[in-house]
Amino acid sequence: MFERPTAGENALLVQLDFGAGDFAERFSEFELLATSAGARPVATITGRRGCPDPATFAGKGKVQEILAAATETGTDLVMFNHELSPGQQRNLEKALERRVIDRTALILYIFALRAKSHEGKLQVELAQLEHQMTRLVRGWTHLERQKGGIGLRGPGEKQLETDRRLLGKRVALLKDRLKLLERQRTVRRKQRSRGEVLSVSLVGYTNAGKSTLFNALTKAGAYAANQLFATLDTTSRRLYVPTCDLADGRLGLSDRDFGYRRFHP
Repeated sequence: MFERPTAGENALLVQLDFGAGDFAERFSEFELLATSAGARPVATITGRRGCPDPATFAGKGKVQEILAAATETGTDLVMFNHELSPGQQRNLEKALERRVIDRTALILYIFALRAKSHEGKLQVELAQLEHQMTRLVRGWTHLERQKGGIGLRGPGEKQLETDRRLLGKRVALLKDRLKLLERQRTVRRKQRSRGEVLSVSLVGYTNAGKSTLFNALTKAGAYAANQLFATLDTTSRRLYVPTCDLADGRLGLSDRDFGYRRFHP
């Protein structure tokens, strides 16, 4: 039987090269993700493989190398810059006797740290629960124990079945709440359309400078930092610009009065 180990902040980073290219760039981003989550990378393990190992993703030899490095550096958390299957994660944690986190779980954790709005928190919680539900099978010994008694669905119900049922109810509740928020957002969008308000969106990859540009245009003072996923929630502000007209075939400011239009980045 296997009790899932606890984890601290000292992390060992693992990335394998399967010939996809941009290895150094992807690993540099991985390090930024780890530090953005509050981890302290103290060691790294890299390697090359033709394809992932079905059982441990990295293969027995590489797992032993990871275990030796983790023991030597005293790390209690191993992060993979790859998506691990539930079985691979379970086998790695059993072999390494340390908490193992894949890229998806790491990004979701950062999302949970960054979400500020009510809708953003609901979306992140839903994503975390849906990711967690795939990892309930045979991963933790307390989830495999039989339990029965007053208040349970039936005598002999496993803790695993109880957790699945509770997670399923929570997921359904979150989806209903998000549907309500979506309807409210649709109403607000129709109101802006009737008012002929032009909406402009800033779209780009994380840490590309969207918040910095947004602040420069609107003076909003939104949080901006040199971090991955520093801002998660969308933000809308009004931007006032003077109207322009064509004079003598050139685009210039009107000699008459100045009008203003509202923009929602």
